[in-house]
Amino acid sequence: MLKAGRMHRLTVSRITEHGLYLTDEEQNEVLLPNRYTSLEDREGDEKEVFVYHDSEDRLVATTETPAIKVGEAAFLKVVDKTVHGAFLDWGLVGKDLFLPNRNQQGGILAGHRYIVYAYEDNITGRCVASNKLKSFIDNEIISVKVRDEVDVLVASESPIGFRVIINNRHWGMIYRNQLFRPIAVGDRAKGYVRRITDDGRIDVSLQQQGYAQVQESVEVLRTLLRNNGGFLPLHDGSDPQEVARLTQMSKKVFKRCVGMLLKSGEITMSEEGIKLQ
Repeated sequence: MLKAGRMHRLTVSRITEHGLYLTDEEQNEVLLPNRYTSLEDREGDEKEVFVYHDSEDRLVATTETPAIKVGEAAFLKVVDKTVHGAFLDWGLVGKDLFLPNRNQQGGILAGHRYIVYAYEDNITGRCVASNKLKSFIDNEIISVKVRDEVDVLVASESPIGFRVIINNRHWGMIYRNQLFRPIAVGDRAKGYVRRITDDGRIDVSLQQQGYAQVQESVEVLRTLLRNNGGFLPLHDGSDPQEVARLTQMSKKVFKRCVGMLLKSGEITMSEEGIKLQ
């Protein structure tokens, strides 16, 4: 069934002067306008498209990929405001994402960016946004476990760290003492679940833990050395903040990586720094 705010893989059923008509397995039909087609398109071809409602409330398809889909959170810019709500840039030409007044929390200002969640309105069937995130993001039933690789979206900053949205479903926390590179609200990153507490809090790290983390970091260090002419001005006595600035890893992980590369004979180390052999 065709639903707004989602990607669909559809089949070209007919070609008209207005564009391609695409159908799903139930023979539901939607128009892909000419600006997204080519002369090479043929009936029977399959197309990966995003479906949404146009200004006349008709379902229409596009080959553009939006910054957010139903069931996802994103950091979007407000491009316009009306008495009914705000409109967000979600990456589609000529069509903005509606953020109704009822879904707004706090002051929404044109030109500013906000973390929002996209969902299908159960009355209109339209894809709309909300920045009342508690309605969609929670830790009541946790679907991740310790050491899982997860997608994180940085939602807010506090004195102790950054609150993140995990896999578009859960709240998590990245503590400042676990950060070895700058991050900001709106950033997306790959993370790893460090801990899940009895009361449902999820702690996340941007680095893998244990041996897997060292393996990944060793390759990072090799690449840094190659990209810097085979030399980095770091050694055992380097300041941890300088290590973090140059390598985006902790001093402890850096030393373990250096130890492995020294043992394999790939580098030498002096008071000036480390050098590729």
